[in-house]
Amino acid sequence: MTDAASRPAPPAPPVPLSRVQADAVRRGALPPVEEIRHGVWSVAFAFGDGIDDHSLGYVVEGYDGALTVIDPGWHVDDNLDRLERALSDVDHSLADVDLIAVTHLHADHLGGAEALRRASGARIALHAAEQAALADRPADAAAADADIARWGAPADEQEALVASWGSGRHLPEVTADLLLADGDVLPVAGRKLRAVHTPGHTAGHLCFVEPEQRLVFTGDHVLPRINPGIGLGGRTPTNPLTDYLASLERMVAVDVPGPDALEVCPGHEYRFTGLRERAESLIAHRTDRGRDAATALDALDRPTVWQVAERMSWSGGVASLHGYRLGSALAQTEWHVQALGRGDELRPA
Repeated sequence: MTDAASRPAPPAPPVPLSRVQADAVRRGALPPVEEIRHGVWSVAFAFGDGIDDHSLGYVVEGYDGALTVIDPGWHVDDNLDRLERALSDVDHSLADVDLIAVTHLHADHLGGAEALRRASGARIALHAAEQAALADRPADAAAADADIARWGAPADEQEALVASWGSGRHLPEVTADLLLADGDVLPVAGRKLRAVHTPGHTAGHLCFVEPEQRLVFTGDHVLPRINPGIGLGGRTPTNPLTDYLASLERMVAVDVPGPDALEVCPGHEYRFTGLRERAESLIAHRTDRGRDAATALDALDRPTVWQVAERMSWSGGVASLHGYRLGSALAQTEWHVQALGRGDELRPA
């Protein structure tokens, strides 16, 4: 493993703008509904599958009173009830929801969309690449199983990898009413809520920018403390790492320094300012991982993906990772090697 002590310490995470959200993360609790701007609220949604965590969704009121929900959370009954109570507290109801805008296809963001559509009659909007990834899931699953077989992970990890990263992994089954592309403005009366295509975490990940109120809804693209995984939404013709770095540069360009800086409304943790600095920190983190991969390749002769991953600076080391997190780490290792132009130095297990 690369000597992390030889590297400068990473910058401190951005200061929370929402103390209640930051405190909820610390306590492992769901934060209350908060009004961010006039007619814009954050709502926390619990995870499903017995996972003790939550995501952040957002409600945006159009000037005609119609509501857009950004990322309605996991498909669990309590989440729809939670949203209904939140809307009631601000003198709205589920019937006022006109649009469900989804940043990406993961269950903690898209999972609740179908139930909300049935309850409200709202349309679901997501990027066309996400819809294609959902449709291509059977072929992607078979290819993921083949990846797992050649990565060279220990035999006792194989079953859990297939179950969580390969053919055993499940994604929501949703057909969107509206397919979005980069630059599209959402149909929200009186607001200029613009979609920005930010591939990397998934192929069709979107951020939504509302420049007049200095807000950016970043989904899982930029989070205040977590280093988001990449390539977590199906196979793509391009390297997800390269895509992710380019998308982070877009966030650097989108932000405005000084008092007009965008307030970041992420899919997890807490709201903050300093989008530019946080995006640059994430780029630096990926640069460090690339150095890890290069150092491992220099030291090894025709290694497997697992052997390279063993020498990279994962928190706790690769041996501490299992299941989905291990699959993500191994896939990222291979993408780093490919981005270096050294993919031919790897050998299959």
